[in-house]
Amino acid sequence: MSIHAPEKDWFRAPSGGERIWVGMALAWCLVMSMMMPYWHFKGKQNSTGESYTVTPMAFADRVAQSVKTNKVGEEKGIPIVEPAPGGDAYLQASMWRWYPILRLRQGQTYRLHVSSTDLQHGFSLLPMNMNFQVLPGYDHVLTITPTLPGSFSVVCNEFCGIGHHMMTGKILVE
Repeated sequence: MSIHAPEKDWFRAPSGGERIWVGMALAWCLVMSMMMPYWHFKGKQNSTGESYTVTPMAFADRVAQSVKTNKVGEEKGIPIVEPAPGGDAYLQASMWRWYPILRLRQGQTYRLHVSSTDLQHGFSLLPMNMNFQVLPGYDHVLTITPTLPGSFSVVCNEFCGIGHHMMTGKILVE
C-alpha cells in the first residue's frame, strides 16, 4: 500500500518514441525466442544429455585413479593429465578449484566426466562460450572434440563462496 494514492487517470498509453522502443523490444524478444530451437539443435553447445549418479567420494576416487595413471607433468602443484585419445577425461570441481589440468589432442574425441565433490559449480570453458552446471552426486559426461590448439581457461560461473573468484582451471590442447 502506498502512502499517497496516485492521481486520477495517472496511466497514459505509450506514444511517439516510447511506442517505437516498446515495439523494438517486443520484436527483439520474438526474434530471440525463435532462435532458441536453432541454438539448441545447431549451436553445438548442448551436452550429450548423458549423466549418472555417483557419490562425491566415488567420483574423487575416479579422478585420483585417472591422475595416477595419466599424469604427464605438473604446474604449480597441480597435476597435468593426458588421457588416451577417445578415452575418458575427468575434471573435478571443489571449493575453489578445478582439478586436474587436462592436456588433450586436437581433433581427438574425449568423454569429459565433470562432477563436484561439495556443492553446485558452473563449468564455463573460455573463450568457447561453453557453459554447464556441475552438481554433486552426478557424473555429467560431455563428448568433446577440441578443434583449436591452445590453453583454455575453465572458470566457475556459479557463485560458490568466498574463494569463488579464484576457481579457475585449465585445458591444454596440442
